[in-house]
Amino acid sequence: MRFQNLDLNLLVALDALLRECSISRAAEQLHMSQPAMSSALARLRTYFGDELLVPVGRKLELTSRAESLKEAVRDVLMRVDNAIAAAPEFNPAESDRKFQLIASDYTAVTLLPHVLALAQKQSRTVRFDLIPLLDRPQRALESGDADLMVIPRTYAWPDHPTELLFEEAFCCVVCNDSSFARSGALTAKQYETAGHVAVQPPAMDKPTLETWFKQRYLKARRVEATTFSFVGAPYLLVGTDRIATMHVRLARIARKSLPLTLFPLPTPMPPMEQMQQWHRHRTRDPGLIWLRGLMHEAVLRMDAEADQNPPD
Repeated sequence: MRFQNLDLNLLVALDALLRECSISRAAEQLHMSQPAMSSALARLRTYFGDELLVPVGRKLELTSRAESLKEAVRDVLMRVDNAIAAAPEFNPAESDRKFQLIASDYTAVTLLPHVLALAQKQSRTVRFDLIPLLDRPQRALESGDADLMVIPRTYAWPDHPTELLFEEAFCCVVCNDSSFARSGALTAKQYETAGHVAVQPPAMDKPTLETWFKQRYLKARRVEATTFSFVGAPYLLVGTDRIATMHVRLARIARKSLPLTLFPLPTPMPPMEQMQQWHRHRTRDPGLIWLRGLMHEAVLRMDAEADQNPPD
């Protein structure tokens, strides 16, 4: 099929080439031979009157024309996939679909166990692939490499729909052997002058919880250790006099296996709004509608379990 003299089958090849910047990897992705992909690239170069990919050293890099085509081509293919290729209905009991979710390790520990437990009651064949929060996770949503993101509102992308899942408060966490735990109190002055363990997710380009809090309230805060992992932060407190500012749900889970004491924040802080976000072209995807509903059910299950096991 052709549109304005372009063989539309070449759009799929173009998309793979623009994403991979490699003829061999693009061919592998589409289960084509390398000569066939080279032929497709030659035809694309003729049509666009541009080299599209040019050798720089041992690599291929996109020309400016190719860069301008990258998002447009992916957008067209996602529209086609959503309008034509997507099944009109979704039955989890009969589906072997794999859902790709972008989520932090905080979400993986607090919410996703409930999601997977609920999903298994409806299906033994639906699968889940968890993708870590890396540099600009929205790229994976745009490219179709992720179905859903579970992220704080701060990191949500204005170009795509979101839904609020739940709100999360914060608390201070210290080791049971620390001077703060022994005294049974944590003042604002102590919080400001103590050493802290901070979490900096890899390659995130927006202010983290730690920097946000420091910029607005506590100017004299001293960070002595930094980790990429929300789950790993409380382990770095054991045997020290340091403090970590943590999500309350995660802190309560960590306290079950570590010698930790929890204190309220000495200075008020707005709660985190945890959102789910998906591509705008996939709002009517029946599988994603099912998954988004499952997320909300999981929040109710998570909170119900917390109510059955209240903190000390």
